[in-house]
Parts: sequence; C-alpha cells; structure tokens
Amino acid sequence: MNKSIRFTRRQFLRASATAAAAFTIVPRHVLGGAGFTPPSEILTRAVIGVGGMGMGHVKSINTSCKLLAVCDVDAKHLQNAVQAGGPDCKGYRDFREVLERKDIDIVHIPTPPHWHALIAIAAAKAGKDIWCEKPMTRTIGEGEALVAAVRKHRRIFRLNTWFRFQDNLYGMGTPVKPIKKALVHGLLGWPLKATLNASTGFDWKFYWVGRTDLVPQPVPPELDYDFWLGPAPFKPYHPHRVHGTFRGYWDYDGGGLGDMGQHYLDPVQYLLGKDDESPVLIESDAPKQDTDAVGTFRYIRMVYRDGCEIILDGENRDKSAAFLEGPQGKIFKGLKSDIPNFESKLAGLSDPEPQLTDFVEAVKTRRKFALNESNGHRSCTLVNLAKVAMQTGKVLRFDSKRQRFIGDREANRHILEPMRGPWKL
Repeated sequence: MNKSIRFTRRQFLRASATAAAAFTIVPRHVLGGAGFTPPSEILTRAVIGVGGMGMGHVKSINTSCKLLAVCDVDAKHLQNAVQAGGPDCKGYRDFREVLERKDIDIVHIPTPPHWHALIAIAAAKAGKDIWCEKPMTRTIGEGEALVAAVRKHRRIFRLNTWFRFQDNLYGMGTPVKPIKKALVHGLLGWPLKATLNASTGFDWKFYWVGRTDLVPQPVPPELDYDFWLGPAPFKPYHPHRVHGTFRGYWDYDGGGLGDMGQHYLDPVQYLLGKDDESPVLIESDAPKQDTDAVGTFRYIRMVYRDGCEIILDGENRDKSAAFLEGPQGKIFKGLKSDIPNFESKLAGLSDPEPQLTDFVEAVKTRRKFALNESNGHRSCTLVNLAKVAMQTGKVLRFDSKRQRFIGDREANRHILEPMRGPWKL
C-alpha cells in the first residue's frame, strides 16, 4: 500500500467523528456558548477490537463523542487501548458485556472480518448504531444477514471506507464528484468499463499472501486464541495467523483483495450507479489457490447485466491507461479526457445528488449515512465475488437479485460458510 493511501487513512481517522443516537435536551448556547457541546449532545461509543486499525478508532475521539469502553481478546492490546481511551474508558475481554451496557450509543467494529457480521448483528439487536471496518463481511450471506438486522432494528450503519468521497481518488489527482457528474450526464456513453491497474495503487494484490509452511506454536498467555478464532474453523496457533498478518488466510479475510478491495471497488460501484445491483458474470486469472492460504491474482473481470465492466488488472502498470471508458470517450488520471472540450462541457452540467458524509449528523437525524449497510453490502459483494472466482477457478454467473450463483454448488458453498461452536448468525 503506498504512502499516500496510508496517510489518507490516518488523516481520516483523526478527523472523523464517531457517534450514535442522542437527543438535544439543553440548547448549546445556554450551557457554554457556540463552541461548547452540552452533555446531552455528547454521543457515547465503544471500540471492539483494538489492535492495529482499532487503535486508530480509539484515538479518533472528538468533542462530540465520548469513549466508554474498549474490548479485545489480547490483554496487551486491551491495556494499551484503556490507557489511550481516557478516564471514563473501561476494558472488556468479551464484546457481549460491552453490548449489555445501556449507556453506549455507537459501537465501532475494527476486528478481523470473520467477526464483523456477528458483532454488528448483536450490536443492532442491542440498539446500538454501528461503525464497521471494511471489508464489511467475509461472505455474501453474512452481508445479507447484517443488512436485515440493521433494517429490522432501525439502526444507523456506517462502513469505514471513504474513497467515494475523495478529491484525489486512488492518488490519481482525480476527484470523484466531477467524474460522477460526467457519467450521470452521459458524456462517455453507455455501457462503461472501469479499469484498476497496478499504476493506480493496485499492487495491493501482492499484500497479505498467506503461508503454507506454518508449524504450530504455543499460544502467548495474553491472547485468548479460541475467542480470537470465534466462528472460524480451528487451526493450530501460529503468529502469522493473527493480528497484523491474519489477512493472508481465507478463514479470516481474503488477502490484499479483502484488505483493500472494498476501498477501491466501492467508488467504482458509486460512479457506475450500481449501488443496488451486483455483477452477473465474474472471472479471474489467478494461480490455483490453497484452501487455507490466500494467493495472488493476475486479472479479475466482473460484468453487469447492462454490459458495464469492472476490471482489476494486476499486470498492467501503464500510467497512461484509461480509468473509465465508454462508446463516446475515456477519462484518464487527473480528470483528463479524450472528449473534445471536456472541461467546458463538464462545467455546464449540474452536480450529482449530495451525499450525507457526516456520521454524527446521520445518527442524530436518523438519516442514512452515504455509505451504509445497503450499498456497503453491494460493494463488499464485489470483493466476495472476486474471492470466490479465485477460489474456484471458474467463470461464475450470479443472480443479482437472489444473490446466489447460478448452477454452481461449489461456488454457492461460499455464500454462507459454516460457523464453529456456539456461533451463529
């Protein structure tokens, strides 16, 4: 992952507010002037999973929210988070104890992805609003269950990827808003093809490759490894399976595709206007995958019913390649185009519909955040479709409405995989 992407993530976490439902009881001006947030407006939160990205969530607290609880199955991670969380922050080893607290409005879930759906669904049932890390879920079936729970319990959900809001998409010097404007008004024609290649930061396909030579090792005393595994199949402990390198194993994530895929694919979904549907054909060019350790891929192609395509081209490093192309023209890095008078044509067009990008406002007004459970599930489905294509090595056909593969039992076994022990959706 390049430095600009890492910086953007850290900057975003520092700048972002986290919050949940609250009601204004006392007007702000009565208690302390324009810059004062009265206690009745302060939203309370908890962070479940405080290693790695989780500490970024812990440290992102601001004046409009208050951190009351942190939770982790690793005692060292937990101790660090409690110290960073402030005087009102209490530590827990079991997330269910956190969800029992009635004084917590919002729950952050930066755990490994195999825990996302279970914790988010439990949080929704407990009446909490949810800020969930990407990828939203590890399987398509988990995503369906999470969406249903959020809707049933009328919660506000935010997925923690922000690329669809960026002014410098993928570090290409290309803002999202004018691209969306160009596509909405048909400047490129239809259907469209979006291509992400290695020159747009796509080298993350090489990150988080798993290992097949792991020799079991003793579990460190600070880690509750059985709880860390949770719903995942039991595998003997090795440090490469947990914490910073867990993404290299199918049981917990999907390698670099799982880690960064939703960051990169979600804005493409938004630009193409596909927030309510999924591709119907998926194919990959990848080495045969190990059943445990995630490998690399060379090329992934996903096609929608209307002919729009998304291409993940891991072999191409051509910096001059088109990002988007249609029958009437192309868009390149830096918002350059081969369409005559593109800038002047763009300037005369109306802007796309505004997006609600303030999560605190979404929580307080009970309006959907711009990247919510519904469109977040669809962009996570892009990741999960690509993963299944890699795992099966097949050309797959997908029913976008039923969210099932057509005529392929092997692929459909990946829709919702069995959970271990007492854990179930």
